[in-house]
Amino acid sequence: MSVTMQDVMKQSGVAFGTSGARGLVTAMTDRVCYVYARSFIKYCEQSYKCEHTIAIAGDLRPSTERILKALVKAGEDSAWKVVYCGRIPSPAIALYGIDKALPTIMVTGSHIPADRNGIKFNHPQGEISKKDEQGIVSQSVEFDESIFDAAGMLKDAPALPAVEMEAEENYLKRYPEFFGTKALSGLTIGVYQHSAVGRDIVVKVLESLGATVKPFARSETFIPVDTEAIRKEDEELARDFAHKDFVDAIFSTDGDSDRPLLADDAGMWLRGDVLGILAAQALHIKRIATPVSCNTSLEKCGSFEKICRTRIGSPYVIAGMESLVEPADASVSVAGYEANGGFLLQTNLTRKFEDGTRTLPALPTRDALLPMIAVMARVREERMCVVDLLRKLPKRFTVSDRLKEFPTEISKAKLAEIREQKLGHKLFGTLAAKPSKFAPKDSAPKPFHGEVVAIDETDGYRMEFDSGDIVHLRPSGNAPEFRCYVETESKERSAELLEGCLKIMEGWRK
Repeated sequence: MSVTMQDVMKQSGVAFGTSGARGLVTAMTDRVCYVYARSFIKYCEQSYKCEHTIAIAGDLRPSTERILKALVKAGEDSAWKVVYCGRIPSPAIALYGIDKALPTIMVTGSHIPADRNGIKFNHPQGEISKKDEQGIVSQSVEFDESIFDAAGMLKDAPALPAVEMEAEENYLKRYPEFFGTKALSGLTIGVYQHSAVGRDIVVKVLESLGATVKPFARSETFIPVDTEAIRKEDEELARDFAHKDFVDAIFSTDGDSDRPLLADDAGMWLRGDVLGILAAQALHIKRIATPVSCNTSLEKCGSFEKICRTRIGSPYVIAGMESLVEPADASVSVAGYEANGGFLLQTNLTRKFEDGTRTLPALPTRDALLPMIAVMARVREERMCVVDLLRKLPKRFTVSDRLKEFPTEISKAKLAEIREQKLGHKLFGTLAAKPSKFAPKDSAPKPFHGEVVAIDETDGYRMEFDSGDIVHLRPSGNAPEFRCYVETESKERSAELLEGCLKIMEGWRK
């Protein structure tokens, strides 16, 4: 029989978000995943000159192995060779595909709970774009429906091929070959392992860079660590570990190890957009692309010659990076980062070291290791600590959170109402106008007038008040969540404003 990708998406509810296709595990049947993979392979045949080979990998959530087997079947039925690279980080499988000029698929739900999963696609040059996404969605696939049972599961699922270790090995070598085997010598780094697919790889890479590594909190049960909305228990865990055991920093990642979490020596996690600035400074990047939701210290610090603000999501950041490339000048370095910390390197990066010049090849997809390693290499080189680097940035503090299980149609409707009736001042003006209860008693009163002076609709609805406060509302692109981003000139003020915003947003459920 023949089915269209659009019909499968509509019937299953498994659709493209900002980082690939995601949905409930119950909705991501073998049949759905099979059709997605067949459509991607067919699109690659039409659009990219590559051998008929596809590489796949996955994270550690319980449903991943079943979905990987459905992908193997899709490859076999497309007459393509399937290379299985094991359970490795998303950037590792993407790097393998770029090196081999092969399309790749990563089975991962990233940070979302274990009752959900996802499929992330990379063409032979890197992550798929929105144009590629539309090309995949436009495909139709012919297959034998009898291979599936009534529930959409394979009646005879194939075994996974033997693991090809080259993808992991190349990723392990990437950073010591560039930074050198003594880049982190003398530093002690904790690694919060939980259920991240790269938990052992992170340890190996840090050791290869000369660090003393202290792994902790390994879990065989999947933990949905969201680097953009850090759980209270993860905050407490890092602080407790740092208090009990001396470390210069703590490394961690999300489930598929493409988004970083870096904590200072006191166990305080850094915001991903702040880490992005520090990493770009440490790597001497000249041009930066980043979503509109990220901290404005990027512009205020004056470290970069050109900045491109984009919609939220790696495909948009990649498009922004591409617009910043200077084909005639290879010395113009371009990178991008997201509020979740994911760091993308668009151009090769060449640097002079004591023993000569070395080049780090471009990797235009989210990578957790590069930003954390770059910052800690600078910490060691300049004999300071992470907090010292933070103090050098302009004092702008971003916080964010989200309301879970918030129907997307309600959040979109509310934003449309705010936009059309210009309700930003009425709804949030009183919050923006409220002087912080944390302000020192002997300090001069700050004039919070609560007037909206600028609106940015690049992605969602972003309001800047004359006080300097920023409130940004956005429905999530890959989950039924309503996100709120806040930026002010103090941690306390940001926390207070975020709390007030979430209370207002909670009332919209009714």
